[in-house]
Order: sequence, then C-alpha cells, then structure tokens
Amino acid sequence: MLTPLHGTLEVVMKQEVSLSCHLDSGSPPVRYTLFKNRQKLSALNRTDLTPVLFNLTINSASDVGEYKCKAQNEISNSEKYSRSLNFTLKEPVSKPVLSSPNSQAKKGQNVTLSCLSENGSLPITYTFFKDRQSIQPPVKMQNREAAVISVLIKSSNDFGMYKCKAENCFHNKTKYSNGFNFTLAEERSNSQPLIICLGLTLLLLAIGFALAIPFFIIPSYKAKKFTPTRSSTGHTSKEKVEESEDYVTYAEIEPIQPEACVNLSVIRRDEQENRACATIYSEVLVGEGAQAGPLHSPE
Repeated sequence: MLTPLHGTLEVVMKQEVSLSCHLDSGSPPVRYTLFKNRQKLSALNRTDLTPVLFNLTINSASDVGEYKCKAQNEISNSEKYSRSLNFTLKEPVSKPVLSSPNSQAKKGQNVTLSCLSENGSLPITYTFFKDRQSIQPPVKMQNREAAVISVLIKSSNDFGMYKCKAENCFHNKTKYSNGFNFTLAEERSNSQPLIICLGLTLLLLAIGFALAIPFFIIPSYKAKKFTPTRSSTGHTSKEKVEESEDYVTYAEIEPIQPEACVNLSVIRRDEQENRACATIYSEVLVGEGAQAGPLHSPE
C-alpha cells in the first residue's frame, strides 16, 4: 500500500512530501521500489514488514504525476503493486495581464477588457476595478481562459485607470495587473469632406487654366499683336510681318495727294545669309485712274 504521510495529494512548489509503502502480508526480506509514470525512482530493502518512506521534493510541474510502489519478496520472487497516487499541484496565481482590443474610445462606445493569469491553480477568480472601485461582480474561471467584461463609455469620467485582480485558493497571494487607460478618440468634423471637395475643385481649375494657356491665351495674344493697323489716309502700314523664310519691313508711307509721285523703299531681310537687301521703287504715281511710272531696282 502506498500512502502520503501528510494525508493530502495537493502540493505546492518546493514542497517536500513523504510516501509510505508497506506490505500487508508476506515474509521478509522485502524490496520496495518507487515508480513515477512507470519510471523507476528509487528502491529500499527491509528485513521486516515495517513500512518504508520515500522522500520527494516538488520542484516543478513535471514532479506531479502518477506514483506507484512495488513490493518484492526475494525468496519467493513474488511481487505486488500498490494503487497509483496522483498529486495535484497547487500554485499561486501569477501577475494577471489586463488588455483591450481598442486603446482608443469615444463617448457612447462599448469597450471590452480582458484579464488573464497564465499561471496558478484553477479555478481563478478575477475582479475588475476602475480607480480602485469594483465595477462588476467577480468572475470565476474554471479553465485557463481570460475573463472578459464590457464597459460603456458614457462620459469623460469613464476614461480613468482600470485594473484587475486574480486570486485562487492561495488567498494571501492575490495579484493585481498593471493599470490600463483608454484615450479619447478624435471625432472627425463634418466639414472635412466639404473642405476636401473644395480643394479638389480648385486643383482641377488650376490644371485646366494651365492647359488652356498654350492653346487659347498665347495664340490670342499673338494674333492681337500682329493685327495690321489702318492709317487715317486709308493706306495700310505693317510694322512687322512674320514669314516662313524672310522678314520684310515696309516703310511708312507719308500722306499723299491725288496724282502725286512718291518714292517707296522696301527693305527685305534674308535670314539664310543674315543680310538686308534693299529694293527702291521710285516715281510711283498714285491717283485715281493713274498708272505707275517706271520702277527702278538696284539689284
């Protein structure tokens, strides 16, 4: 028979336990062997039928498992196994972590808070606080899952400091989480879409104006600049006319009387040779029904 001396199977970390193993009937000498999860741990010999004690130290969770004892009579070579014992590790809760999917919130919004202690014997009871005041009844979790609550942000007072507490059977080793604060989410102004639309409209107008300059404004300016002007005498005078090959400059004609003779000179510029060529026309008779006189050219 295998029994714990302290009478309970609940243990804590770093605890020392003693297991007693003895044979109810038989004849000595007897050899006792202790197993954990079918692995041999130690063996002791007895020359009588008094119990043996196996001492253990729970250093980690791996020390909690199935224990058995085997009693063997070396003379008859007979052996018997005890019933198995399973320890339950009891450990205090670790520091819980308080979190939320949303770090920002606005008035009228429901937010969630989660509290979880990753280590500690189950069940674990979680309590939520705001500014050191409990905000909901405690939540007891039988599984290793987070306790979740919902909080309605009604006013700016709900943006205080939140914390949670975790405790289990070790009531004197309660742990608190770090503080958690929600920040106020900035609400978008209704005028923002209007401002964006106005900005896009002005941008499109500026682009249209820039595209219109080479197609409408510049040609209109050139046409106005080079439009011929008519003098008071009824004769046309052109200061500058653009041609594809040559530039021709016409001299201003003085006001004339009917049937008068005038001298007319025309200067023509040759772009290819970059020189001016003068052509002089003389004795031009201007008048109604009159004919031009002879023309002379120095070229």
